[in-house]
Amino acid sequence: MLTKRAKFYRLFSEYFQIALGIILASIGLKAFLLPNGFMDGGVTGIALLVNSFVDINISYLLIAFSIPFLIIGYFTVSKRIILKSIISILGLALFIHFENFEIITEDKLLISIFGGLFLGAGIGIAIRNGSVLDGSEILGVFINDRFGISIGKVILVFNVILFAITAFLISTEIAMYSILTYIVTAKVTDLVIEGFEDFIGVTIVSKDYEKIKIAIITELGAGMTLYKGRKGFGSKGEIEDFDIIHTIINRIDIKKMYRIVANIDEDAFIVEFDVNNIKGGVLRRYLNKKKGKKLPPFFPGNL
Repeated sequence: MLTKRAKFYRLFSEYFQIALGIILASIGLKAFLLPNGFMDGGVTGIALLVNSFVDINISYLLIAFSIPFLIIGYFTVSKRIILKSIISILGLALFIHFENFEIITEDKLLISIFGGLFLGAGIGIAIRNGSVLDGSEILGVFINDRFGISIGKVILVFNVILFAITAFLISTEIAMYSILTYIVTAKVTDLVIEGFEDFIGVTIVSKDYEKIKIAIITELGAGMTLYKGRKGFGSKGEIEDFDIIHTIINRIDIKKMYRIVANIDEDAFIVEFDVNNIKGGVLRRYLNKKKGKKLPPFFPGNL
C-alpha cells in the first residue's frame, strides 16, 4: 500500500508531466500551426473553423466546444480523468491565449511534421497520465478502452472528417497539410503512450522444451513462464506431456530466437503476438542487463 508521501510524489509527477504535455502541445500550435494558417484537429479545429467566420476568442471557443465531450466523458470514463481533463483543457486554453512565439519556419512540410511532433508528444504525455488536452480525445480514450483501437487512430479518423469540412469551406491545400500533421501526431501519440520499446510475445510448443528454455535464458537472457501441456494428437501422432514456453522479448531479437529454436527443433510450433505494455519481472533485467550480469534461475511464472 502506498504511503502518503508516495501518493503525493505520484500525484505531483502526474500533474508535472501533464503540464509538460500542455507546454509541448501549445508550442506545436502557437509556434507552427496557428501562425501559418494551418487548421488544428479535434475541438481546437472546430474552434478555429468557427473563429474563421465569427470573431470570438479561440480560447473561449475551445472551452465551450469541449464541454459536450466532457459531459459524455463524465458518464463513460472515470471522474478522475474528467477532473484532470478539465484542468488540462483550461491550462491549454490559457497557454494558447497568452503565448506568443516567433514563426520558426514558413516551409509547409516542416510546419506539418514538427507541429505534429510537438502536438503528438503533448497529447501522448497527457493521456499517459490520465488526462486529455482536447475534449474529442475522450472519444479516443473511450473507444480504446472498449474496442482496443489505438487512441491516435480514433483521433485521426475524427480529424479526417473535420478536415474534409475544412477543405470544402476554407482551403483544400490547408486541409491536406493539416491531415499530414495529424498523421504525424497520431503516430507520435501512440509512440509516447505505448513506449519506445517494441515488445513481442512468443509461445513455443516443442518436444525439446527443456533444451529450448535453457537456450533462451542463456543466449537471449529473457525470462519466461512455463505452462504444463497435456497429451494431444497432432499430424505426427500422440504427443507426450511437455512444458509450453511463454516469453516476451524485444522485436529486434525475434530472428535470433527463431535461430535458437530451429537449431534445437525445426518442427517447433511458435506463435507470435503483439505486446503493448510490460511491467516488472525478469524482462526489465533483460532489456537493461549489463555485460556479464547473470539472470536468476528460471521458474514457472518468473516472467
